[in-house]
Amino acid sequence: MMLKKYLARFATPVLTLPRMVKRIVAVIVDLSLCLFTVWLAYALRLGEFISFTGQSQWAPGAVWAAAIAIGLALPVFVVSGLYRAIFRYSGWPALLAVARAIGIYGLVYASIFTVIGLSGVPRTIGIIQPILLLLFVGASRSLARVWLGDQYLNILKYVSRPKALIYGVGQTGRLLASALMNSPEMQVVGFLDDDDRLHGHVLNGLPVYNPGDLAELVRSLNISDVLLAMPGITRHRRNEILGQIRDARVLVRTLPSMSDLIHGKVSIADLRELDVDDLLGREPVKPNHILLAKNILNKVVLVTGAGGSIGSELCRQILAIRPTILLLVEQNEFALYLIHQELEKKLVRREITLVPLLASVKDEERMREIISTWHPDTIYHAAAYKHVPLVEHNPAEGIRNNVLGTLSLARAAEENRVSDFVLISTDKAVRPTNIMGASKRLAEMVLQALANKGSGTRFSMVRFGNVLDSSGSVVPRFRQQIREGGPITLTHPEITRYFMTIPEAAQLVIQAGAMARGGGVFVLDMGESVRIIDLARRMVELSGLQIKDEQNPEGDIEIVVMGLRPGEKLYEELLIGNNPELTSHPRIMRAQEEYIPWTELEGKLNALEMALSVNDVSVIRLMMEQLVPGYTPDVDIVDWVYLAQEAETRVPAGTNG
Repeated sequence: MMLKKYLARFATPVLTLPRMVKRIVAVIVDLSLCLFTVWLAYALRLGEFISFTGQSQWAPGAVWAAAIAIGLALPVFVVSGLYRAIFRYSGWPALLAVARAIGIYGLVYASIFTVIGLSGVPRTIGIIQPILLLLFVGASRSLARVWLGDQYLNILKYVSRPKALIYGVGQTGRLLASALMNSPEMQVVGFLDDDDRLHGHVLNGLPVYNPGDLAELVRSLNISDVLLAMPGITRHRRNEILGQIRDARVLVRTLPSMSDLIHGKVSIADLRELDVDDLLGREPVKPNHILLAKNILNKVVLVTGAGGSIGSELCRQILAIRPTILLLVEQNEFALYLIHQELEKKLVRREITLVPLLASVKDEERMREIISTWHPDTIYHAAAYKHVPLVEHNPAEGIRNNVLGTLSLARAAEENRVSDFVLISTDKAVRPTNIMGASKRLAEMVLQALANKGSGTRFSMVRFGNVLDSSGSVVPRFRQQIREGGPITLTHPEITRYFMTIPEAAQLVIQAGAMARGGGVFVLDMGESVRIIDLARRMVELSGLQIKDEQNPEGDIEIVVMGLRPGEKLYEELLIGNNPELTSHPRIMRAQEEYIPWTELEGKLNALEMALSVNDVSVIRLMMEQLVPGYTPDVDIVDWVYLAQEAETRVPAGTNG
């Protein structure tokens, strides 16, 4: 940075000089180079330095050699146009002009001193001096371009590239090293590998180091990144490697696609940040392709909430299984536009009809119209209001969308003999403390009741926890906060959550729906719950940073505890009862849970709908407590809602409250 500052400071006065002054400076530089190259040619020829004014036998000849060099070079350079070029913008054409001019100069100069000869001037001077003059004049033009034309900025940037080590010397690691060899953004300086037989050896010009020495290598080589190039290892082994790397304060990245590596099309942008599922240690389970295809292949499939996190991933995976028609139902125009455009790009040479439909599941007539027109075989109902604090502050709208919207869609499905209906539920439906969770549990109960009254549609529900990188998830928020330098905001130091990747969740939803017999609540095995504060720490450490706390006041990122949000629980559960039934899939269980029969539930839903129509929050809350077993609302948020409702009723009619 200091070098850049000084170069810029000295370049500015030169650039502001008049054009004629710049030409005079260039002439003086070239004439000085003529003298210097004569002197250097003598030194190279004789093996000793001479003086033009000394008593050496070579001095008179050297004076003649210098005088003729100056007298010959100046007119040749002027006629060749070397002083008309703008040095800071000169490139190969200018260097070629220099070469031509010195070529003419060299022919004449060599004719005088090599062919004809002059006393006191060795004949080889006539060859050595023009060669030296070509090198030095060309270098002076290049230096002027680099300095005055700001080219030094690119050179400094190239020299100061971040240094990286590649973990793994297999084919993938070697391809990655080759692809990044000439990258202007990163410099690969070596490999790390677990095989101690390779330590100390050189592979493709790069040394192989012991991973145990990483902390020392970071200090001695100024390493900023470690690139994981071991795609075939298990998740457990990857977590062991990450454990080794965490304390070294380096940013961990993973490799791009193999096709990009093979074609050498790799830049820093292609090297993605570590997937958060890599931090959670879940081993992927191969999908059952029979279950995947059962309700989708060559069928008409409808997805509600198609523009959301889960809905959009369901659409991607459904499209890959090749339905005849895929109906995208979404009330958000922009979200529908994005997923429709993305899926259309994948439709090349595929005989699949893709239909984007703007609609809300709360509009029962619109749902009937869509289903009666397209006659879907399978419906995946992912549309829901899911952000706990927002639904807590808007309880009537949340229940109307999550409960009555599900009921509207289910009725339309029944009437039109839809074969399978799969509801995407949540772990927050288990012993809920918030309206969102209670509304999703009530939506489950609606489908359970419909299924058990003798419906021709197979209704099923799939319940799971948080999905990584979904909208509102802690993971993208933490990532953004780390990028901004912190602090990371956390609601409680002991809060835990279950996590699953969006693709895995969508894949399991499809397989669970295919196992439905009607009225079943399927629960996905989410693995072990994760402390959110531990997740935040690992994300910070694998970004090459340190946590700032009392033990480490010089750290980079601070974690700030904000307090639990309205309706938020310290931990989530997946089962209401304790008797889950195993299925043919190792990650899917079937829950045995109570519900209210349809004959009783229907009247209560009608009463709830009336309370929703007048937005009577106190009645709504009491009804939800009666309808949903285990629902214990957050006392603080209930008081807040009462106060808000009272404030609204106190606003006089006709005023702008």
